[in-house]
Amino acid sequence: MNNKLYIPLRWKFLIILTLCTGLTLLFVLLGRLFVTYVIVHPPYNLPFIWMINHIGSTPLSLVTAIAFFLFLYIIATRPITRYAKDISAVLQDMADGQLNASAKVQYADELGTIATRINSLSGQIDSYLQEINHGLSEIAKGHFDYDISVRENHELGKIADSINLMSAQLNHSIQEERNAEKTKNDLITGVSHDLRTPLTSILGFLEIIDKDRYKDEVELRYYMNIAYDKALSLKKLIDDLFEYTRINNGMPLHLRPLDMSDFLGQLADEFVPSLERAGMTIQIHAPEQPLQIRADGDQLVRAYENLLSNAIKYGSKGKYIDIYIQETEDRQISVQICNYGDPIPKRDLPFIFDRFYRVEQSRSKETGGTGLGLAITKSIIEVHEGRISVNSDSNQTVFETRFPSVSSK
Repeated sequence: MNNKLYIPLRWKFLIILTLCTGLTLLFVLLGRLFVTYVIVHPPYNLPFIWMINHIGSTPLSLVTAIAFFLFLYIIATRPITRYAKDISAVLQDMADGQLNASAKVQYADELGTIATRINSLSGQIDSYLQEINHGLSEIAKGHFDYDISVRENHELGKIADSINLMSAQLNHSIQEERNAEKTKNDLITGVSHDLRTPLTSILGFLEIIDKDRYKDEVELRYYMNIAYDKALSLKKLIDDLFEYTRINNGMPLHLRPLDMSDFLGQLADEFVPSLERAGMTIQIHAPEQPLQIRADGDQLVRAYENLLSNAIKYGSKGKYIDIYIQETEDRQISVQICNYGDPIPKRDLPFIFDRFYRVEQSRSKETGGTGLGLAITKSIIEVHEGRISVNSDSNQTVFETRFPSVSSK
């Protein structure tokens, strides 16, 4: 179309009207000359004489001129109307789903421009649909990280964006499923190892007793006490494991406003006997106004019992425990439990909340640790929409929990 002279449709119709009018006038003039010639030559003049006498020469000329003009106009505009119908047919094909349909560009006018725009639109849509289809094929092959390019201000771009979002969510779900499967396998492996160790010891001492391989009743009671202690450790491991799986399988919560200052004050009173035995005291630092979160106190108490128990067990050298309760600038209720015992090695900090992870194997056995306490604590905190973190250096070890404040909800 670029090589043709652009003639607008209004000019084409004006030219057609002018030509049709000129040809009509010429036809009328020639007709009048023909009638003038024929009318004096009988018998060919009889029809003309009859029409002139009954209709009149002027009406007859006018009707003939209009009929001839309309005939010429229809013939002259027929290519334009046929081209418009062809373009309409292409649009209908696109409406029926043939988005790669194209229109022939015949004329350098508005209809040709429309045909060019249709072809451009068809090409863009078809190209983008092929790109989207290719992306869907890649996703169907399992390449969930494949991203389809999203074109701005384009309806198909919204579809591509939705496909990318669906692919990302599907990939996330698959990864979660894989992680869950790995977690289950790791849990089975960890449980098997931690159950076998005390069970092997119990069976070993019971075998000694069963085969009477002890010297006297004192040695018998010694073996029985060891077996009993191992059985208690086994029971605690099973109880902790049950608690951990119960929390992670959707523990029902009865949420209500909970003042953390009162909550931790009452919990600290319950630890007075343990603190006295360890020669320690608890100092709570909190503002006078209530600092409330929405929580299930019966469940949350287990998390802070674990944190305070660990602070007593491993921070007894410091002689006291500090608990700081405050509201942060982002309207979170922060609780920091600080002890001043031996620091946690930096290499262990990233794994401190993992299941069955023990910082020091010998120390955990002496204190009855199962390696599940902090994992349970982390799970309880997270089901309450909270976060837990730990920092440890030569001066202090700080476990911090954060929950959304009631006032922020």
